[in-house]
Amino acid sequence: QGQLVESGGGLVQPGGSLRLSCAASGFRFSSYPMTWVRQAPGKGLEWVASINSDGSKSVSANSVKGRFAISRDNAKNTLYLQMTSLKPEDTAVYYCVSGASNWTYLYEYDYAGQGTQVTVSS
Repeated sequence: QGQLVESGGGLVQPGGSLRLSCAASGFRFSSYPMTWVRQAPGKGLEWVASINSDGSKSVSANSVKGRFAISRDNAKNTLYLQMTSLKPEDTAVYYCVSGASNWTYLYEYDYAGQGTQVTVSS
């Protein structure tokens, strides 16, 4: 049974940086494109960035382009999201999910983590 476990969230000041990690187990991680999505308080899921299965191609939302970078290490079964120049509007629970679809609900993804909270505040 597949599992995704996020880590690396926390409280950071505006302009700061964080790196999120997502450890995968129980499924063939290297065969799946992977995605980060986020959910701010009172809002729906927002797609953040996706990466293909071998890590050679990635795309990101306009709201984070140039500030966030998605990457992966298939040898370690781990997905990353490097976040820089963080803004208060980046405050959300960040989830890693399998695939590259932009679903409305987490249960629509084959695999989804439990999320990690990122709070950007002074």
